[in-house]
Order: sequence, then structure tokens, then C-alpha cells
Amino acid sequence: MNTLLRSECLECLTKKQLHALPADAAEDEKLIFLQKMFEILSKTPKETCAPVIVRDLNRLHQEMFGETVDYTEEKSHYNQLMLQKEQAIREKIHGAEDPLLKALRFSLVGNYIDFSAVENVEEAYLEKLLEEIESPEKNGIAKETFEKLKQDLSEKQQLLFLTDNAGEGVLDKLLLEVIREMYPQLNIRVLVRGKPVLNDVTMEDALEIGLQNVAEVYDNGNGIAGTWLPELSPQAKTIWEESDVIIAKGQANYETLRLCEKNIYFLFLCKCEMFCRNFQVPRFTGVLVHG
Repeated sequence: MNTLLRSECLECLTKKQLHALPADAAEDEKLIFLQKMFEILSKTPKETCAPVIVRDLNRLHQEMFGETVDYTEEKSHYNQLMLQKEQAIREKIHGAEDPLLKALRFSLVGNYIDFSAVENVEEAYLEKLLEEIESPEKNGIAKETFEKLKQDLSEKQQLLFLTDNAGEGVLDKLLLEVIREMYPQLNIRVLVRGKPVLNDVTMEDALEIGLQNVAEVYDNGNGIAGTWLPELSPQAKTIWEESDVIIAKGQANYETLRLCEKNIYFLFLCKCEMFCRNFQVPRFTGVLVHG
């Protein structure tokens, strides 16, 4: 499929918008919202993607009903939760036979902390995933793709890392620590969201978890989940163009970038039915995909 937009994504995001309508909203307000929502959907070109549509629908929701859901407290909670686990996980990574592979698997588990694709993020299930990172049925890291990544990391000069969710960023930081130690020739730069969106990492989150201690951190200039190239800031566009290897976390980055012509590795848990079906894996299986 050579377009980013998919019909089942539209169906999913439409249901979420309806679910998010205020319980006390008047019937005529709901009707107007639906009409405007379908107008937006009808005018959306197939070259766009679901995260961009979500941004546009959230704007409509805000215009009609006020602020959308604020995840500030939840983001800080998971940042602090994972910071408490940071040193223990770091020791497990450095004690592993292959620290890079171990760090990749921990980074994948962090992708579970997704308030958009996971209806109810549960700390207990997160703990379970952290304990079972070696579980064969939950690991979709193909050996040939992993070897290709290692080769690129050893040969390239400019690594760009695209973050996804708060909390998850702590495990990404540990992955970048390993990469920096193993491949000292790499200049590592990170792009976070330029504006709050869902529970995605912003500059505030990056500073809270100390991401700036392992890489140069910049914001991408917009509030779209994933990395939507047409709306990157001039600085972010320059960073993107200068990068010769990219690691992109999360489904939204895959949705926005899967057709781009860059040397990019997508790293995410398959959380939606569409992703599980496309990659033929059970839900919450981690995959590493070379774009």
C-alpha cells in the first residue's frame, strides 16, 4: 500500500473522538461536532496520515468544548516511575551478553506506556513486560535486521533518535547510553515533540529524565504524534536531512515515516490490530523494522 492513510485508522480515531465528547454536551453540539468532523475527514488527502488527522480533530474538539485531556500528571508519574527503575535496568543491560540487544528490548517494552493505543495502561502489566523481555513470543527483532542496525551504527556519523512516550523515554535514554559507549564516532541527536500531544515526550519531559545527558535534544516544532515531515521546524528539518541513520520509536513514527526514503529503523510494540495483522505477531510484540 503506497499511501499513509488507512480506512481502519479513520474508523478507530472516529470512535475515539466520539468517546471523548463531554458527557454534558448538548445534542445539537454533538451533531455539529460530528458534521464538522466528517467534513474534515472528507477533505483529508490520502497522502496524509492518522496522527495529522487526530491533531486536526483535537483542534476542533478544543474549539467547541474547551481543553482536551491534559496528561501532564500522568507523564510525570511514569517518568518518575521509570527513573526509579533506571539503575536496576542499567545493571541488567550492562550485565547482558549483548548489551545493545538487551537495551533494545527494554526500550521496546517502554513503548507500552501509550495512552492513545492502549486503552488502560497498567503498571502491573508493564512490570510483567519488563520481566519477560526475553520471552521468544514477545520478541520480533529479526537477527538480520539487528545485524544491519549494528553495521549502520558502526559506519555512520549522524544518528537521529525520534522519541515517543513519556516514561518510555527513560528506557530510550539507556539505549542511547549503550549506543554512545559502543559507537563513540556517532553524533547523537534526539527530536522530541514541539508541543504537548497525548503523553508524548516534550522538552520538559526530556529534561526531567536527563535525556540531555546522553544526546543533543531538540524539539520538532509541532504537536503531531510521530514525525510529520511537512511541519518540522527549520532546525528539525536540518537535523533530519543531516542524519545518516535514524531510530524511530513508536507506531506513530511508523505511520508518519514508513514511506520516507531514509535509512530508518522503526522500533515499536504492535498494539493495534492492524499492526499485529501486518507483522503477523501477537499484541504487545516488539518489532525492529528497517524502512
